[in-house]
Amino acid sequence: GAQPCSPKYFGRYAMVCVCNATYCDVLDPVVLPPPSTYIMYESSKAGKRLERSQGSFQRSLHAPGLLLTLNLSALYQPVKGFGGSLSDAAALNILGLSPSAQDNLLRSYFSESGIEYNLLRLPMACSDFSVRPYSYDDVPHDYELKHFKLAEEDVKMKV
Repeated sequence: GAQPCSPKYFGRYAMVCVCNATYCDVLDPVVLPPPSTYIMYESSKAGKRLERSQGSFQRSLHAPGLLLTLNLSALYQPVKGFGGSLSDAAALNILGLSPSAQDNLLRSYFSESGIEYNLLRLPMACSDFSVRPYSYDDVPHDYELKHFKLAEEDVKMKV
């Protein structure tokens, strides 16, 4: 089952959930709610961290406050998934953790007891989150990429 956030505060409005070698908060698996109902997860500066609540949609057009109208006949692009970026800085921080803390952290992102990321963006070569500038082929006019080579950061931290 779910384990609550163990908060750590950094000033008035800065709070993170502790995830270390011995403890990391987890969520119950997300399941589709029955028709005409919803499940909401809310995080706030006041300390809520993916706090789950549920409710039901009402057909009344005279609701006070926010009015949400769903047009089920209008479809937009499909959602392939959710995820984040694995930059050099993120990889350095993850690799700086103990193996148990790494396991808890990665489980909190990618498992059913976490937030179930299923996509990652990997910057090609260096980015503004790298500790040094580098590319995969610094040889001018090498249009055939004969000198193309992954950087040490890619091999050790991301591949």
